[in-house]
Amino acid sequence: MSAGAPAAATLSIFHHLFASVAEEMGLTLERTAYSPNIKERLDFSCALFLGDGRMLAQAAHIPVHLGAMPASVQAALAHAAPFAPGDVVILNDPYLGGTHLPDITLVSPVFAAGEPEPAFFVASRAHHADVGGMVPGSMPRATELYQEGLIVPPVKLVEAGRRNEALWRLILRNVRTPAERAGDLAAQLAAHTTGAARLEAIRSRYGLPEMKAQAAALIAYAREMTAAALRRCPPGRYTFRDYLDDDGQGEAPVPIQVTLAIGEGRLEADFAGTAGAVRGNLNAVPAIARSAVAYCVRCVALALLGSELPMNEGAFEPLRVTVPPGSLLDPPPPHAVAAGNVETSQRVVDVVFGALAQALPDLVPAASQGTMNNLSFGGVYNGEPFAYYETIGGGTGAGPQADGASGLHVHMSNTRNTPVEALEHALPVRVERYALRERSGGRGRHTGGEGIVRALRFLCPATVTLTGERRRRPPYGLQGGEPGACGADWLERNGERLALGGKATLEVEPGDVLTINTPGGGGWGQAGE
Repeated sequence: MSAGAPAAATLSIFHHLFASVAEEMGLTLERTAYSPNIKERLDFSCALFLGDGRMLAQAAHIPVHLGAMPASVQAALAHAAPFAPGDVVILNDPYLGGTHLPDITLVSPVFAAGEPEPAFFVASRAHHADVGGMVPGSMPRATELYQEGLIVPPVKLVEAGRRNEALWRLILRNVRTPAERAGDLAAQLAAHTTGAARLEAIRSRYGLPEMKAQAAALIAYAREMTAAALRRCPPGRYTFRDYLDDDGQGEAPVPIQVTLAIGEGRLEADFAGTAGAVRGNLNAVPAIARSAVAYCVRCVALALLGSELPMNEGAFEPLRVTVPPGSLLDPPPPHAVAAGNVETSQRVVDVVFGALAQALPDLVPAASQGTMNNLSFGGVYNGEPFAYYETIGGGTGAGPQADGASGLHVHMSNTRNTPVEALEHALPVRVERYALRERSGGRGRHTGGEGIVRALRFLCPATVTLTGERRRRPPYGLQGGEPGACGADWLERNGERLALGGKATLEVEPGDVLTINTPGGGGWGQAGE
């Protein structure tokens, strides 16, 4: 870079250079993956870290991974060092850097020539459609972690370029669809090769000292811009409480509460008042609460500043997240956590936005659908095992300026839908209906977005698991807007309709039709104003 180049221009160039490493890793993973959940739905994230484990860039993939990917890299540093060129660490243990067991994370050191320690790390996290456990899809109504699938602590899958074949065979022997898992893991490894190659190309052009200097400047810039956005928020303390429908094992609602303290360019989120760890699988590890808070602040910063911030360690530094030990958001092992990553994370977003709406009533929208409507199923068809997982979109909350959007994956889920053609090609199901759910958005000056109706006809016996929320407590409206409609699910068999709760495991037969109605978004403002 020439000495006369303006500092802001140089910083912008390096911001996009570093981000492009993560983005190109994601493209490699998308194009080489086997499973529809990764290849079609893009249920994965890729990120770039400095050698000390600080996050430098993350592609615009899955928001729930924002605060969890750094925890994975720190776990790799703590439990798998020292590193050599060609090493790859694998992990999915929620209590050692993971989130829930289907999310398998790979972490690779990247060395610069002549350097004894890694200059960078690249990491990828992908949701694998099956990692063993009680039911196909590995999202069971479990009461302990061991029931949810294979647990992998931070260990080296590849050491100095040589794959650990014993570990590879062990992993594939504990899943229902080993060929698919092998393909998806190979795709993650390919993404890491791409990331390392792109970093070397940047180093060969600019040199390692310049890369490290610009990385430090980018982290400082993200810290200052996040603080600048928070300084535009009215200082004060804001408390909000909402509830999960239940924990999957009982009928009682589960409270989540946050108090935000905003002032002097900082935000402290204290989750005191949140329920203790539950018997079911709605527990979530602390990194998930950190991800949700960071996501909400990032959304507000974008609205207040009018520009998107670099996503790196600096964006976290003005934030402090406190969760009570032993609570729903910091459970002691071996509590089950499969749904905490997907469902509890959404409710944490709802409570944080609910608190922020008190500070910024003319900026924050009403609640979106507040669930990922998780569907997993599997069995054997024509002698071959199959397993599938997807999340389903719904309505977004209306805001001060416009109606909510309809039929979208919201907040902590940033995936696509699985195309009908891809679903029917890969699995023994037929899509009977896929449409917007009319009149499911909450009324108001601006109307909440509409949910989705998705109906699947099964062509062979299968085990189905549903994990959804907002079936009893609707997404809230704001400033006088009405709540969105609750979700509703049922199974049709031989002309009869069986109502299902938001969390259910059932055996289906050929010809059975499962219908999932996802929630609408809340309305904003008084209707008729």
